[in-house]
Amino acid sequence: MHSPSVDTPPRPPVPRTAVRSAIVLAVCSVLLLTLVAAKWHPLISTDGDISRTTHRWAVDDPDTTQAFRILTDWVWDPVTMRALVAVVAVWLIWRRRDWWTGVWLLVTAALGTVIQQGLKAAVDRPRPVWPDPVDSAHYAAYPSGHALTATVVCGLLVWLLHRHGAARALWGTALAVAIVSVVGVGLTRVWLGVHWPSDVVGGWLLGTMLVAAAVVAHARWRPAVDAQPPLPRRGTRDQQGA
Repeated sequence: MHSPSVDTPPRPPVPRTAVRSAIVLAVCSVLLLTLVAAKWHPLISTDGDISRTTHRWAVDDPDTTQAFRILTDWVWDPVTMRALVAVVAVWLIWRRRDWWTGVWLLVTAALGTVIQQGLKAAVDRPRPVWPDPVDSAHYAAYPSGHALTATVVCGLLVWLLHRHGAARALWGTALAVAIVSVVGVGLTRVWLGVHWPSDVVGGWLLGTMLVAAAVVAHARWRPAVDAQPPLPRRGTRDQQGA
């Protein structure tokens, strides 16, 4: 047997929890997709009951509705989320010299967009239609692109903070912001009457599955050494010719 070179650090093990989570979430996503595509009556009926109630609230409370429109169209919009991913990826590549993680981040976010648009075209589920709409949206309903994108972006960024050893206070704050963003954007889509509840749940499931799968891929295929060694500080004995 050949022992590994001492110059090559061992590759970290693939996280089993992430593998199991990805499998469970994939099964749940397929199940929900099947029920939506088959127009399973209990699901469709529940979607309708919830949507009619929330739409009535949205019409009766225009101030909250306007606040939700700002949040969903600007703060939690998929374009905003993708821009955030791009900024973090550039920082990883340029400042941290971690090109592999930067590209991995961009590819995962792009894959989420491909999955979202592909399923929208395949399922072609109509959006809710109201005689007095408070907002509008384009393309098919399932899955919610806002919910999927927010889940992928927030999940990946929180995981990266944890991986890079962020301080507990910073990581806890980021986790709280991520949870509020992911849950909040889903609620705004239903409140504004542009998605059925199961569209949002589908986006959450698919987004979380993609995050878990991306974590597995990062652990499995990331090069063992992909960063430059730190430069010596000024004033060391080597620089002084000692």
